[in-house]
Amino acid sequence: MTSITRILETASELIWGPFTLALLLLVGIYLSIGLRLIPWRKIPAAFSLLSEGRIADKSNGEIPPFQALMTALSATVGTGNIAGVATAIALGGPGAIFWMWITAAFGMATKYAEAALAVKYRATDESGQYVGGPMYYIRNGLGKHWAWLGGLFALFGMIAAFGIGNLVQANSVTEALRTAWKIPYWLIATVMTGLTAIVILGGVKRIGEVASFLVPVMAGVYIAGAIYIIGIHIAEVPAVFQLVINNAFNGTAAVGGFAGASMWAAIRFGVARGVFSNEAGLGSAAIAHAAAKTNNPVKQGLIAMLGVFIDTLVICTLTALVILLSGVWNSGKTGAMLSVWAFQAGWQGGGLVVAFGLCVFAFTTILGWSYYGERCAQYLFGRRVIIPYRLLWIVMIPIGTYGKLEFIWLLADVMNGLMALPNLIALVALSPVVFKITRRYFST
Repeated sequence: MTSITRILETASELIWGPFTLALLLLVGIYLSIGLRLIPWRKIPAAFSLLSEGRIADKSNGEIPPFQALMTALSATVGTGNIAGVATAIALGGPGAIFWMWITAAFGMATKYAEAALAVKYRATDESGQYVGGPMYYIRNGLGKHWAWLGGLFALFGMIAAFGIGNLVQANSVTEALRTAWKIPYWLIATVMTGLTAIVILGGVKRIGEVASFLVPVMAGVYIAGAIYIIGIHIAEVPAVFQLVINNAFNGTAAVGGFAGASMWAAIRFGVARGVFSNEAGLGSAAIAHAAAKTNNPVKQGLIAMLGVFIDTLVICTLTALVILLSGVWNSGKTGAMLSVWAFQAGWQGGGLVVAFGLCVFAFTTILGWSYYGERCAQYLFGRRVIIPYRLLWIVMIPIGTYGKLEFIWLLADVMNGLMALPNLIALVALSPVVFKITRRYFST
């Protein structure tokens, strides 16, 4: 296992090196400028569309636009918001949070473009269901001679799903529950596996229904708990923001159990964990938005970009503030355990909110990513692979509960980077299409 971990560490360093990080940010900046900052200017309009999208109209698709966003959020609002933020701070220092913000600010344009292209270039399978995502807008948008690139995305996505969407989630739930309540491994594995099977065997419609209920409720509870703790320490908030901004450009000196981090470490872990959390640039959320009951790519793109806003600029920021205000960020702890300790230090019942929130968030992430991986597998092998893939997905959950956090995070990082590259190439190549349909929509 040690040799495999070293290989993954080397691969992660290469994949998440300067080239990929710069590409993620530059594509987001390029799309933001090309869209004339519409993702920033149209946030109120997007929330209005989201409210209207609760009820499906007679448009083509599988689930209402609201459920499409909740399915996408179910896959993004998870351990990245709790364990991922804690890991970013533990490895990159407080400055990593600034780079998470930057990634999210420009990632809104990336997510907008992904969803708009997913709706525009989606297709129907043998059973008449709507399917889409980067593999389809690569093949249908760039032409069949680029189908190999779409195939690469599907291959990476199919494998990555087991890391980012299954093993990492199961592992983080286990860490949280054992820290908070000492629940045995076997019980965690049994309950999580059973609940997952009940939902994913019902397909995207059941996933959308469950996500549209669980995500808003749990996000509201988690946000309320974080705001309560921040309110108790409100006088210290300006100093925390100053700490984040200063460390983003100057690095963080060794203090307490924190080993110190350079400016590059802040950028690397901030961007990597930011992408892990909101998935802007990975192309994964486009798979869910392609199933939306809509005939308007721009409208679904506006709804989709709210995923980044809610996930990173709201939930991740609140998590980071609680961790930094608690004073335990430099304790040497990392992952979900650091978040649990921070919330517990800020409020006696805070640790339970995190533990329960992590369980629900991770469970919904398992549901959302099961659909992503399934659609990638279907693109490569056809509908006959769907049931075997779902069964394999269910079997992998108990394995994740016994895994080592470091190894699983490294595996997820590598797979995320491999997914991003084909998608970013397609977004740049198809950006004229995104700009054209956007101008047409807002000029009418």
